[in-house]
Amino acid sequence: MSFAVSEGEIVSLIGANGAGKSTTLRALSGVVRPSAGSIVHDGKSIAGLPSHRIARLGIAHVPEGRGVFGNMSVRENLEMGAYTRPSRVELVESFERVFGLFPRLAERAAQLAGTLSGGEQQMLAIGRGLFQRPDLLLLDEPSMGLSPLLVSEIFRMIAEINKAGTTILLVEQNASMALAIADRAYVLEAGEITLEGKASDLQENPKVRAAYLGDDTG
Repeated sequence: MSFAVSEGEIVSLIGANGAGKSTTLRALSGVVRPSAGSIVHDGKSIAGLPSHRIARLGIAHVPEGRGVFGNMSVRENLEMGAYTRPSRVELVESFERVFGLFPRLAERAAQLAGTLSGGEQQMLAIGRGLFQRPDLLLLDEPSMGLSPLLVSEIFRMIAEINKAGTTILLVEQNASMALAIADRAYVLEAGEITLEGKASDLQENPKVRAAYLGDDTG
């Protein structure tokens, strides 16, 4: 497979379960080591680098399932995302930014993360990623397990994060939302890119509509 994400974009990667979407993000963030091929970020080869080095190069990974530290407070979880940014000034700025985006996290700053609702944990996971102050934010299934109302709120926040200057690669099974928010998109099937293009064009593609958007007329 071969794909690109340009600075300032939201690019969505859609496909069925088992297509390789999450594995792709794990390879980009260094959680799994690719056996072949190249991965280039900001002109530098990062294939095979350990995760902590990739994080320091400006890539933050918000994993499927949120992965918050349940026995730590909201504030402590967010601070864990700042280990690559030791500056006190940057830490204060990050708190201001994340609490501005997600006021509920500010209200629950001292609360244990494990006691938050699913939607609040997703906000926390995204906020923790933002504490790295990344150039590229990898989001894996941010809508999973959330109510339609919370899904809309999360995607609105993703759009705001992008407008503020963060490039986003989004893996999402809710293809309708993923295509609605993205600039471009790729369809992944069994580890191969089978379709690509502007998200608006893929929304009208009969194959995409039939397979992912619930349109059986295509």
